Amino acid sequence: MPEGDTVWNTARVLERALAGDVLTGSDFRVPQLATTDLTGWTVAESASRGKHLLLRLARDDRRWTLHSHLRMDGAWRAYAPGERWTGRPAHLIRVVLKTRRSVAVGYHLHEVALFPTADEEQTLGHLGPDLLGADWDPEEAVRRIAAHPDASIAEALLDQRNLAGVGNLYKAETLFLRGLWPWTPVSRVPDLPGTVRLAQKLVASNRGRWSQTTTGSLRRGETSYVYGRRAKPCRRCGTAIAKAEQDDRVTYWCPVCQPKPD
Repeated sequence: MPEGDTVWNTARVLERALAGDVLTGSDFRVPQLATTDLTGWTVAESASRGKHLLLRLARDDRRWTLHSHLRMDGAWRAYAPGERWTGRPAHLIRVVLKTRRSVAVGYHLHEVALFPTADEEQTLGHLGPDLLGADWDPEEAVRRIAAHPDASIAEALLDQRNLAGVGNLYKAETLFLRGLWPWTPVSRVPDLPGTVRLAQKLVASNRGRWSQTTTGSLRRGETSYVYGRRAKPCRRCGTAIAKAEQDDRVTYWCPVCQPKPD
């Protein structure tokens, strides 16, 4: 599943391609919006909240939001008018938005919905503080996580109701850098505020670029400490990195640098 920085970057792509322009055409290839026509609507803003994308539209005194979620394999691409749409099979197209200067194509999007902008909170109000939002609130994120002391710290970081934007990559890397066994109960995390601050720092450090790194290196094979490195030597101690299923997701950790609590 894309991390918060990937979704933030995607929102910027749509902002550059569409913001301020009037839609000259739209094509929705999802049943619930199949007959919707947004021609004549102006794209006022492209924004993200956690892993959710929000295209805010305006026409006269009406304000609507086109919401989508990328999940594991969704993507938006922007093309010039007349440019060939490349990179994804046509049967994966879910949304096409056209303006005089750009065409935005949404591939394999999930949770596609159109609703009044005033109702955004009804759809997204359950989300915790956005790691990349202007209203990021680490104290609130810590409060939400601490409210479930028996949950594992890995599960807590992935729970978008606690803080919005952490995926498997930043979960695994944050826990390695903090020396935390992924199954450690929240109640036994010695510095929960420090863990939350580090998660936000890692996500924010990759904002604005598509290549993600937690090590400081963008060289192939050097971008992560544990994520995607099963059986490879730990960069600190040389122990083979472990991989296992956890709460229906995959996790990576170093058995020595992240020991199980006594």
